[in-house]
Amino acid sequence: MVDVITEININRPISQVSEYASNPDHAPEWYVNIHSAEWRSPKPLSIGSQIAFKAKFLGRELAYVYEIVEFVPGKKLVMQTSQGPFPMETTYTWKAISDNQTRMILRNKGNPMGFSKIITPFMSFMMKKANMKDLKKIKEILENL
Repeated sequence: MVDVITEININRPISQVSEYASNPDHAPEWYVNIHSAEWRSPKPLSIGSQIAFKAKFLGRELAYVYEIVEFVPGKKLVMQTSQGPFPMETTYTWKAISDNQTRMILRNKGNPMGFSKIITPFMSFMMKKANMKDLKKIKEILENL
């Protein structure tokens, strides 16, 4: 089991951070490992929406579909893979620290099936490292708008 939590403070209002982060079209801009995001259901984002992602992690090409299972705009977004080699749940949570500062929390939890259980601790470390890069990238993008 992998359960990785990373967080960062972004100097932008919660509405701006949550709107940008919860739009799958932006994912390839701020996720280091994601190459593409393709809507499998009509926009806008809502519970039941499905988005197909292509990514690379630990040298492997991954293709998977996330389904939105919980969405409270400006507060929380939860998505789960509905297929793919690594059943995963990703949660974004946003908390206003002040009018112009937001804490974004990114949590990934799942059960790597195609990967050896022996490398799960290494995977957790690599995911945390990648997630921190992603959060630093979204912070940089949003603070330079």
